[in-house]
Amino acid sequence: MKQLLCATFEGIDAKTVEVQFTATKGLPAFTIVGMANTAIAESKERVKSALLSNRFTFPPKRLTINLAPSDIRKEGSHFDLAIATLIALGESSAILDGWYVFGELGLDGSVSENTLLYPIILSLANQGIITKAIVPANALEKLSRIPHIQFYGAHTLNETLEILQNLHPSVHVSPSTFSYPTLTHDEKEYFYHQEYPLDFKEIKGQEHAKRAALICAAGMHNILLEGSPGSGKSMIAKRLHHILPPLHNDEMLECAKLEILDGKEPSFAPVRPFRSPHHTSTQSSIFGGGSHKAQIGEVGLAHGGMLFFDELPHFSKNILEALREPLEDRHIRISRVNSKVTYAANFLFVAAMNPCPCGNLLSKATPCRCSDVEISRYRSRLSDPFLDRIDLFIQMHQSNAEDKPSFSSEQLHQKVRTAFIQQKKRGQERLNGSLTDQEIPKFCPLADEAQKIMDQAIGRFGLSFRAVGRILKVARTIADLEECEEIRKEHLLEALSYRRR
Repeated sequence: MKQLLCATFEGIDAKTVEVQFTATKGLPAFTIVGMANTAIAESKERVKSALLSNRFTFPPKRLTINLAPSDIRKEGSHFDLAIATLIALGESSAILDGWYVFGELGLDGSVSENTLLYPIILSLANQGIITKAIVPANALEKLSRIPHIQFYGAHTLNETLEILQNLHPSVHVSPSTFSYPTLTHDEKEYFYHQEYPLDFKEIKGQEHAKRAALICAAGMHNILLEGSPGSGKSMIAKRLHHILPPLHNDEMLECAKLEILDGKEPSFAPVRPFRSPHHTSTQSSIFGGGSHKAQIGEVGLAHGGMLFFDELPHFSKNILEALREPLEDRHIRISRVNSKVTYAANFLFVAAMNPCPCGNLLSKATPCRCSDVEISRYRSRLSDPFLDRIDLFIQMHQSNAEDKPSFSSEQLHQKVRTAFIQQKKRGQERLNGSLTDQEIPKFCPLADEAQKIMDQAIGRFGLSFRAVGRILKVARTIADLEECEEIRKEHLLEALSYRRR
């Protein structure tokens, strides 16, 4: 029996699949077993044509391909090349140990890529279980960005055989690097961009909201913007996306993986994901799901980046309450009869809402048309447990003719990078907004005067344990923006001012 390695998705992670081949005596037949989907079952015709087109003789025996383990569903046309290679090698003495082989075959034996290839290989690399792989040559530019793997590109089935038989050694590709500005700390490089298609200098006034947006970006703190229509809530949210903290190489690769899972070409740019679902979206599209296979949703696709809910109270009550788990635990669990999958969901949550159904409650020029009952019903759609997971509450002011632009996105992004380095210098693996309950006492020390104010606030406002933790994390970010090692009185007071009233 000969075998090569390939892989398939199980949830969002890839699992190694052993492609095993035997040729036994009996009536000529070609069988593929191991819970293969239609794309793999159809590979029999592609494999036959590719072999015969390249002058290989199809063995007159009973050929069996087994995809092990057999209790996992396999999908994808990238199994073609491994299957054809095993049949073509026949009795060859080529050493196949440790070789992963991926590629879809054309009828003439040409090798091409499919959409699952990059996320599968990246997932295997993150798990540390792949060291060398034969892949389609046209995918090398994209795949070579994944570190610690020796890639060998093949244009045809014949080239694949030459690589395995050590007859084509010159196609090895070393991992490429990113050409973006970097910050370096502890021998690690963090990449950032310097392009701002949407700039904060286009927003006039709203200095309080801009300050909160800066704090939000520097520590990845959840924020809720409330204000009348046209006050600039969505403008701030969309510009906030471009000043988020730098990304490590592994994080950029993860972002590229999510882009592919969303059906896009990976950009490999140090820009965090941005997802903005409409309030009519279904619960499955937000959190993921599916009857046979759990698909990733908007929450999972926003991992490492930003999830923006505009018109927050118009989202389904079930969606808002289900959002409490990923906001607290930084992951989402999808349970179905056929599969149970856990997705990473560590994202910045940004929301915008009107103060009342008609939107004019805070307006000085237009009277509000809503009754007290309508306003109460509108606000009651947001439960206290849900709101308790939001760090910053900002009430937007109406614009006037005297408002002028102030900070640009480039200036704000520079401050975010300063705070980012401060967090890394303390040895934090996570940004301030994601610190655990065990890490808060270690990384958020209060000065004596600030501690007294915190004790008074707990007693006066009846703050919950979660609320205290979130206030301390916001105060930590404010101190980082001023490059202070200790949280002082003024930092804590500003953090308290952003709490929900």
